[in-house]
Amino acid sequence: MVSERGIQVDPAKVEAVMNWQEPKTPTEIRSFLGLAHYYRRFIENFSRIAAPLTSLTRKNVKFNWGPKQQESFDILKQKLNNAPVLTLPDGMEEFVVYCDASHTGMGCVLMQKGKVFAYASRQLKVHEKNYTTHDLELGAVVFALKLWRHYLYGIKFVIYSDHKSLQHLFTQKDLNMRQRRWMETLNDYDCEIRYHPGKANVVADALSRKEGVKPNEKLGVTEEQLSYDKDGILRLNGRIWVPVYGGLRDVILQKAHSSKYSVHPGADKMYQDLKANFWWIGLKKSTATYVAKCLTCAQVKAEHQKPSGLLQQPELPEWKWEMVTMDFITKLPKTRKGNDTIWVIVDRLTKSAHFLPIKETYSSDMLAQLYIDKIVSLHGVPVSIISDRDTRYTSHFWRSFQQSLGSRLNFSTAYHPQTDGQSKRTIQTLEDMLRACVIDLGGSWDNHLPLVEFSYNNSYHTSIKAAPFEALYGRKCRTPVCWAEVGDVQMTGPKIIFETTDKIVQIRDRLKAARDRQKSYADLKRKPFNFEVGDKVLLKVSPWKGVMRFGKKGKLSPRYIGPFEIIERVGSVAYKLNLPEELSSIHNVFHICNLKKCFADESLVIPHTDVHVDESLKFVEKPVSIKDRQVKKLRSKYIPIVKVKGDARRGPEYTWEVESTMKEKYPHLFQ
Repeated sequence: MVSERGIQVDPAKVEAVMNWQEPKTPTEIRSFLGLAHYYRRFIENFSRIAAPLTSLTRKNVKFNWGPKQQESFDILKQKLNNAPVLTLPDGMEEFVVYCDASHTGMGCVLMQKGKVFAYASRQLKVHEKNYTTHDLELGAVVFALKLWRHYLYGIKFVIYSDHKSLQHLFTQKDLNMRQRRWMETLNDYDCEIRYHPGKANVVADALSRKEGVKPNEKLGVTEEQLSYDKDGILRLNGRIWVPVYGGLRDVILQKAHSSKYSVHPGADKMYQDLKANFWWIGLKKSTATYVAKCLTCAQVKAEHQKPSGLLQQPELPEWKWEMVTMDFITKLPKTRKGNDTIWVIVDRLTKSAHFLPIKETYSSDMLAQLYIDKIVSLHGVPVSIISDRDTRYTSHFWRSFQQSLGSRLNFSTAYHPQTDGQSKRTIQTLEDMLRACVIDLGGSWDNHLPLVEFSYNNSYHTSIKAAPFEALYGRKCRTPVCWAEVGDVQMTGPKIIFETTDKIVQIRDRLKAARDRQKSYADLKRKPFNFEVGDKVLLKVSPWKGVMRFGKKGKLSPRYIGPFEIIERVGSVAYKLNLPEELSSIHNVFHICNLKKCFADESLVIPHTDVHVDESLKFVEKPVSIKDRQVKKLRSKYIPIVKVKGDARRGPEYTWEVESTMKEKYPHLFQ
């Protein structure tokens, strides 16, 4: 009907539709669709809504009226009853066409003066389901032009699409045969294609985005395999088919993964549990995706994959004691001289080392004086020094001291001791030798340290295929156990200089071969992986308490915290993170092996204010007060213990600790 308001449906026809009884045969469905189809221009998404009914009118399809058909029948009646009033065409105004396509159908809207003139939609044909996204979107445009040719031919109008590349269609050079055929149709019209984001294209894009419109999902099975039970539930071999709409799949996945009866199973276990009762296309993929996005699983589950990041090696030195590494061995038994620490300094080329006994309380200026006396006086000033981030190395005094000498400080990546692997391996050997000396010879360890250093520097080193002493001085060292005398008579004058230089060249070649061999072996157990700036990652932390055994969690604390945003890439395998104020005491550059991609969309389960980690990335809970005292008898000893209250955010937690240990660590609690 045409009135001054516009074009609207005939009320008599609407009444006939509303009184239409539920179809019992395909013929009755065709009759209903014939009447409804007459007003399809008033119904947005008509083909999608009518799809369940249309499917029953095909040949060789068994008539089975189910919940989907009933819902489609009711929606069409409701849409016709509430059909909008369409605007009348005005020849003076420009038409606007909105087009969109999805994997199920095409939809378009013809508008003028901001008001809808007509809706149109249809399902995809069998061959069209194989089209690329570009061809589908272009096909929707051609569908609209052919349908409304009598309105659009000979006038200028604008086409809006949410496929951005279509706006460059008329300048595109490489076209397939289908696109060339469609271009001939487009050339008949005076039109301009403009980009309109899908979420802004609220009318035509409803075909693929509108809620309440159920997609015609491909089930991937024959109809003989499907059956309805007495409750009208579609099943496949006894398993319930879960539709894609309504959020039912998300509810089932959540219950199967996060409930107290499931407790976060892995993807494979969860899939096996689900497939026994439920079924939908892509169930296994949906399960794996859901588990991958679970923040709780990401925080607490151990990694069973190769660590990320291939081995990165520092450059080879050109000369002896040009590049060195240094580290401390601390917490050793205190000797009569008061020493409880060893300062280990190793040359990266010859592998020769100095082991200097010191006290842990040595200040930076005392270390600087010892460094001048024992290292610089013997070997000169190194070009570069590799060390960890010990406060004595990162102090302003030590930095200024090395800068004045002209040495470059290279600090290892935080919480990645493998950066200074040479010092760590030397320390391991040194500790083994000291243990043997103390067991066999007795006495204080610092009395044996000079001989241990002598033995280490005269032992064969695999990577350089010589002893460090021989690599350093160009000749073997004479030891108390000499199988062949080594004296000056063997090598004198220019010959020893030539031999020393030649040995350095050989040592560098051997080191390079050893490095290449080590890298090839190490990379077999690693995987290449990169993050991008802006990615969200989780940070690996130690699940053990760093200071006390406080709290009920202990070892059950999360393995990862976060997520945090990557703000910069540092080198090949390190990244700088945007850490919150609560973690400001931690150096914010981390090796990639300590990071894990965060796929979760939800916010943090554990707030940053509830996380307490020390500078070693270990969980810490500080004591608040002493609540009780007792004396515990252990064999023949009586040990005083105290009951300590912790500062847990989720309520007070108490534990019994040894009183002497508590007094040493937290003397303020006993004042």
